[in-house]
Amino acid sequence: MATIEDPATSGAGKLQKPMPSTAFEEADEAEQDDFKPLTREEAQQWRQRQPHASVWAVLGWQVVLAVLAACVAAVLTRSQPVVVSLLYGAAAVVVPTGLMAWGLTKGALSKRAAGGAQASLAGFFVWEGAKLLLAIALLALAPRLVADLNWLALVAGLVVVLKAYWLELWFRARRLKQNCELG
Repeated sequence: MATIEDPATSGAGKLQKPMPSTAFEEADEAEQDDFKPLTREEAQQWRQRQPHASVWAVLGWQVVLAVLAACVAAVLTRSQPVVVSLLYGAAAVVVPTGLMAWGLTKGALSKRAAGGAQASLAGFFVWEGAKLLLAIALLALAPRLVADLNWLALVAGLVVVLKAYWLELWFRARRLKQNCELG
């Protein structure tokens, strides 16, 4: 940031005011000037209008999509190795997501809540790391655990189940829209 001299002062006690040097900094300063903190009541009302995001809802959609994909694969291919490979690919996402969901909601998160935001964020990274490592381990073990593994079906199971995040976001946006129209 560039500085300018305050004309009201002179000599050794010159006051230096920061002057925005880019349009981004000017916009940022304008936003800071317009910021008004919410009261306790306003914050509670805002929370009530927001749809509750749940990792368990995502997990539920993942299971539903896995079962639907397996049914479609069974009807279209009539091949047991394809269906088993697809389900294993889905499980490589669902099982780690379930572990993370448990860790964040039932496990140590509630105990860490007393530790503040930093402890909660650290817990999130720990469980996300565990989820990632378990998913990689499951994929690495796939050739040993699944007879006649069909890699294309396994990847299809992964992709279909990963779309559950988008499905949950879509349903959450619809709920938010309905709440706004009602309220």
